[in-house]
Amino acid sequence: MQMLISDANILIDLEDGELLKRFFELPYQFCVPDILFYEELDEQHAHLIDYGLKVLELTSASMAEVTSLVEKYSDPSRNDCFALMLAKQENCSLLTGDRYLKKAANREGVMVSGTIWVIENMVRCEIITILEAESSYEKMKLAGSRLPWKLAKEGLGALKEDAALAGKVTPSKRDITILESADRTS
Repeated sequence: MQMLISDANILIDLEDGELLKRFFELPYQFCVPDILFYEELDEQHAHLIDYGLKVLELTSASMAEVTSLVEKYSDPSRNDCFALMLAKQENCSLLTGDRYLKKAANREGVMVSGTIWVIENMVRCEIITILEAESSYEKMKLAGSRLPWKLAKEGLGALKEDAALAGKVTPSKRDITILESADRTS
């Protein structure tokens, strides 16, 4: 199973969008650096371990390189640099929505994906529907997430077109339930 390193930002977006538990249904192994987990997630989000989140340690050589990253890049936080270094150490992609961490990762040769990529993959893997994705984006927006909303909308639009071309034009039972629920609350 492919490993992906996450920062706290992605997990917060997914929690705001009420998708956190289902996120772990994706066919990836999600990991965070131990320091990031214990400093930012453990107190209020220890349940992430039960969902499948792995907490990994940096090697001593990687720990030393974090100091260089912190000096080299002033905008990402120290914990963000731990996530970047873990992605480098494990030779895998980084999940982040933080623009400064994304810039640093790109400069360090680490592939980066964000919340939109996660949501679109959840739709492609049929973990959630497009309507659920739209609803989750609205919840994230209300919670103050700073996603590039135009790109998010365009991505879901492309997924709708792909579904129509594939002949999946009828909504699922889950979509119908969401629509009926939305009608009742309007």
